[in-house]
Amino acid sequence: MIQKADRLSNVKEYYFSKKLREVDALRKEGREIINMAIGSPDLSPPDAVIKALNETANTKGAHQYQSYQGIPELREAIANFYLKHYRVSLNPYQEILPLMGSKEGIMHISMAFLNKGDSVLIPDPGYPSYTSVSNLMQANIISYNLNASNNWLPDYKEIEKQDLTGVKLMWLNYPHMPTGRNATKEHFTKAVNFAKKHDIMLVNDNPYSFILNDNPLSILETEVARDVAIELNSLSKTFNMAGWRVGMVVGKGEIIKSILQVKSNMDSGMFLGIQKGAVEALNCSKDWFKELNKTYIKRRKIVWEIFDKLGCYYNKESVGLFVWAKLPKGRSAIEFTDQLLKEKNVFMTPGSIFGKNGKDYVRASLCVSEADLNKLLLRLTDQNNKNG
Repeated sequence: MIQKADRLSNVKEYYFSKKLREVDALRKEGREIINMAIGSPDLSPPDAVIKALNETANTKGAHQYQSYQGIPELREAIANFYLKHYRVSLNPYQEILPLMGSKEGIMHISMAFLNKGDSVLIPDPGYPSYTSVSNLMQANIISYNLNASNNWLPDYKEIEKQDLTGVKLMWLNYPHMPTGRNATKEHFTKAVNFAKKHDIMLVNDNPYSFILNDNPLSILETEVARDVAIELNSLSKTFNMAGWRVGMVVGKGEIIKSILQVKSNMDSGMFLGIQKGAVEALNCSKDWFKELNKTYIKRRKIVWEIFDKLGCYYNKESVGLFVWAKLPKGRSAIEFTDQLLKEKNVFMTPGSIFGKNGKDYVRASLCVSEADLNKLLLRLTDQNNKNG
């Protein structure tokens, strides 16, 4: 039998890949499962985006290979977007690289800068792909704690108590997933100063900055950040285009060039219609975000009511596409979410999949219709009435 590569020994199948098979099996049994676990927007992209995709599909050359760096129009649209919304000036031809989703960027960045045995600073709780990709690179993982007592922000004094020898990369993710904690310019300045002091490359993963957030920020707004920091961004959440797989990495030209060395050997460009649609999305006015967030505000209010019924606690100041809630005392995340799935036909995410600091928490997505949320609320209300 052919043996799998050693690099897979520390990597498990992605939690949602496995759990969704279980949910699908329950649905085939006739169970009406409400999926509140996945951050996949159920709303439609802007109309102009769909129109651009359809029109481009019928143009000459649309179905040929495209540029490894994206069409100039897309890179210019990204530059204009960053200038308009983040007050960051970028050279579209040197400091921007479109990606097939920012998740692809995590792999490309890691392949470009990590050697076997290098160390990586990863938040706990944090996006599981930071850990899995670092394991695939056979890097050493150094977790840094995020917790409620420090408002889910890094404690750099605590981090410096660890052996930082060989640390090459540090992953940041603000607005933070799963906690919904927002960043400030002061926080980004601390991060940049820490990275400069220890000669570490910072990567801020920034796909949530326009969801329920009135003050979107980029780490590149911070003075001299470009010396040590790059940023991932995505159209998935901001424009309801998760399935389109459109992201970007922005930063210093030398760094972008290194990432392109990896990317150009991994794909053959993005479909032209998708790129043209992305341009239309990036050119949307601020009214798009206002209308989008009206829907999420309504949904979040119902999710808060659901967590009230479940006896969970949450922070109403959080931003992003999820609600992060602390469980009743004595409950574990896996047990709690499994019970919800079994007894209430609802799938939520156990906080423990994001790290040990998430074991007392659960995450609920806002990518669920008001009708389904109210349906779940009714289930819980009926149960409470019966218990009462």
